Amino acid sequence: MKIYHTPDIASSAVAAHAGRPATSLVHDSPDARVVLFRIEIGQHVPVHTSVSTVLLTVVSGNGVVVGGDEEREVRAGDIVAYDAGEPHGMRAGSEQLVIAAVIAPRPAAR
Repeated sequence: MKIYHTPDIASSAVAAHAGRPATSLVHDSPDARVVLFRIEIGQHVPVHTSVSTVLLTVVSGNGVVVGGDEEREVRAGDIVAYDAGEPHGMRAGSEQLVIAAVIAPRPAAR
């Protein structure tokens, strides 16, 4: 069994480039990958697709998620599910947005 404490992981997440959301690979196995996103006000994850199912859990904050041509506001406690191949993206709202993304199966495992 493994236990991950998302506030600690979010605070130590690193951005690949200035101005982009910080990420941390939390868990990685052939069955599933878990990535934590820390998205600051004004930042976003561009719309993209995955060959796997993607489940987003809003850990803290608020923002907007995109699914195809639809946008929905989300807040802490919400879970968003995307089917494989469904376009998706996210952006922070009026405060920092922390999201845990479960990608299953792990894309490279397909």
